[in-house]
Amino acid sequence: MHKVEFSEQVLARIARRRSKLHMYEELDAARTALVVVDMQTTFVAKEAAAEIPVAREIIPNINELASCVRETGGIVVWVISTYGPDEADRWPTFYNDVMDPEPGNRFRDALSTGAPGHTIQSDMDYQPEDVVVEKNRFGAFIGSQGRLEAELRGRSIDTLLITGTVTNICCETTAREAAALAFKTVMVEDANAARNDEEHNATLSTFLQAMGDVLPCHKVMSALRASSASAPADAVDLAS
Repeated sequence: MHKVEFSEQVLARIARRRSKLHMYEELDAARTALVVVDMQTTFVAKEAAAEIPVAREIIPNINELASCVRETGGIVVWVISTYGPDEADRWPTFYNDVMDPEPGNRFRDALSTGAPGHTIQSDMDYQPEDVVVEKNRFGAFIGSQGRLEAELRGRSIDTLLITGTVTNICCETTAREAAALAFKTVMVEDANAARNDEEHNATLSTFLQAMGDVLPCHKVMSALRASSASAPADAVDLAS
């Protein structure tokens, strides 16, 4: 699991901007969605095409969050990276320019519909009532051509809990898009996985300063359960 740390400079900058570190001290459980990004076999399994080892470590936390969100009246959304199938979905600037032919083809093969690597990792607590949205860019909003936003707005969701992998690529891009679309957005610090602590913390530090909140699983779940058990107007204290 990543060791999460915020520098004194980051904390001081936040203190100049607002009176409290965490901006979302209340969570409305019924209007909350857990967004699970790219927890697919190709990113999670050992020796897979785009393996992120820490992604395996966060599986229990994501599963516990998913159960809590369902129990308290929210929804769980699984975001799945997909190559193609239409020409417009094939993103040539990434697969042809960022990637050389060999790694580009490896990613294409792994993320094509029907490939073993394309599936949600078997250890994940996916349930039939959950929402599944495919994307063909890093960000789940632009990458789904608006389907994710439509699913969320249609269910009156206004708060997103971002989890999955990779913290500083697809998770970060999705979280930035969510904040720009005026969703209250929380990156769950111990339910995101990057390649190393440095990249993980860089994303969380930037996001906490300028876009949304960063909280650990246990505080998120405490807030959801308190919201579910009390009147919506009651405050949920995440500082304790």
